[in-house]
Amino acid sequence: MKQATFLILSAIAFLSCTSPKQEGALFLYNAEDPYVAVFGRQIQMESGPLLEIRSYNAQNSQIIQNETIETEVGRAGVMIINPVDRLGAYSIIRRLRAEDLPVIFFNREPLAEDLALWDKAFYVGARAEQSGRIQAGLVMELFGGDPGQLNFHDLNGNNVIETIILKGEQGHQDAEIRTREVVKAFADRGFRLNILITEVANWKRQEAYEKMKSILTQYDGTVELIISNNDAMALGALSIMRQSGFFRDDNGDGQISDDDETWRPVVGIDGIEEAQEMIEQGYMYGTVLNDSQTQAEAIVDLAKVLLNGGDPETLKYPLEKGKYIWIDYKVFQ
Repeated sequence: MKQATFLILSAIAFLSCTSPKQEGALFLYNAEDPYVAVFGRQIQMESGPLLEIRSYNAQNSQIIQNETIETEVGRAGVMIINPVDRLGAYSIIRRLRAEDLPVIFFNREPLAEDLALWDKAFYVGARAEQSGRIQAGLVMELFGGDPGQLNFHDLNGNNVIETIILKGEQGHQDAEIRTREVVKAFADRGFRLNILITEVANWKRQEAYEKMKSILTQYDGTVELIISNNDAMALGALSIMRQSGFFRDDNGDGQISDDDETWRPVVGIDGIEEAQEMIEQGYMYGTVLNDSQTQAEAIVDLAKVLLNGGDPETLKYPLEKGKYIWIDYKVFQ
C-alpha cells in the first residue's frame, strides 16, 4: 500500500515538473466592444489548464493599457495585446524587448517597422482589404452582378447604387482600409456608387443609431445601401431604420426579405452573434466574418510555442515573414 502511494505521488510530482502552469497576460483595448469582448473570451477558453492568462480592460485608454502592461512585467511569460492605438505599439515593443518578453499583437496591427524592432514581436489578424472586397462582392451579387444593368434594388433605375457608409474611427487603419477597398472593389468591377454620405461612428452601435437619425431625414427615400465598417454600427443603423418604418413585411408573406418594398441592404463586418441573428431573420443582408475563433487558436498556439522556447515555424497556422499569422475573412449571409 505504501509503495503504491509512493508511486502515485511520484507520478504527480513528475507531471508537475514536466508540465508546469505557465502565465500570460491579455490586454483588450475596450471590453465594451462586443467583438473584442468575445475575442477575449475565446483566447481565454483556448488557453487550457496549463496556461493561465490574466485579462485587462484598457477602457479605450492607451495610458491605462501601458500601466497595466507594466504590472505584468516580471510576472507573465508572454504578452497578448490588442493595442488602443496602433502607434502606441512602438513604445510597448521597446519596453518588452528590454525585458526579453515576447509579445503577440492582435485586432489592431502595429506598423511593420515597429514589429521589426523586436524578433519576438508578432501579429495575428486578418487583412483589412480582404473584408472590404468581400463586402462589395456581396452587394454586387445582390444588385444582379451586371454593372450595366442593375436589378430592382436600384430603386430609381439610374444604374447607380445610392450608398451610405458608416466608418469606424477616423484615421484608424482598419476603418481607412475597409472603406477604401470596398469602394475600389465596386470601381474595379465597373459598378457606380453615389456615396450620399460617409459618417464616422467610431465602431459604436449607439453612435451609429444617433447619426443615422439625421441621415435618414436628409436622404429619406433615396438610400439603396448601407455599408458599415463593423457589425455594431450596422446594428445601430438597423435599429433606427426599423423604428423609421423600414423592414416591414410589405408583401404579407410572413417574413422579412429583400422582396419587401421597405427592405434595404445593410452589410457589416465581424460576424458577431447578434448580426448573424439579424441576417437569419431577414433584416440584415450579410456580414464578413472576422474569424476570431481561429485567430484565438493561432494566438494561443503561438503563445505556447514562445513560452516553451519552441520554433514558431512549426505552428499549425504558418508565420509569414517571421512576423504575421493571417486568417482569412469569411462570408456570412
